[in-house]
Amino acid sequence: MQISDNSVVQFHYTLSDLTNGTPIELESSNGNQPLLYLHGHQQMLPALEQALSGKVVGDKLDITLTPEQAYGERNEGAIQSVQVKHLMGAKKWQPGMTAVIQTEQGQRQVTIVKMGMFKADVDTNHPLAGKTLQFAVEILSVRAATDEELAHGHAHGEGGHNH
Repeated sequence: MQISDNSVVQFHYTLSDLTNGTPIELESSNGNQPLLYLHGHQQMLPALEQALSGKVVGDKLDITLTPEQAYGERNEGAIQSVQVKHLMGAKKWQPGMTAVIQTEQGQRQVTIVKMGMFKADVDTNHPLAGKTLQFAVEILSVRAATDEELAHGHAHGEGGHNH
């Protein structure tokens, strides 16, 4: 079965940063649980999902995404001051750490730039903004989504769902 809208896809991936020409591995599902998603339901980067369309079990591919296709260019003016009590994810913060803040558009990842006693300067760019990314992907399974998965808008792993 080919990957198409409303199919459930399971794959392993390795994500690397190609910005400086030499690949730097950022994360990998190899040795862990593969990624499972419902194709055509905006659950991943659109350019990555488009590259996976039409692929079948056993296909291996390298997909390179420019910053525009991935998380956008960095906005150097995206530094904001927030109260420390609004940072979620740790009890003690240091520059370089990633936190989550609640915004009017929902939760957003930010990077701590500078810490004070009560306020922190945070970079609101996505941590991967401005980077050229490479995904090495191996398709493990493709199947039609169940009615329940389509109704919920996401894939269910082995044993169903937990919500």
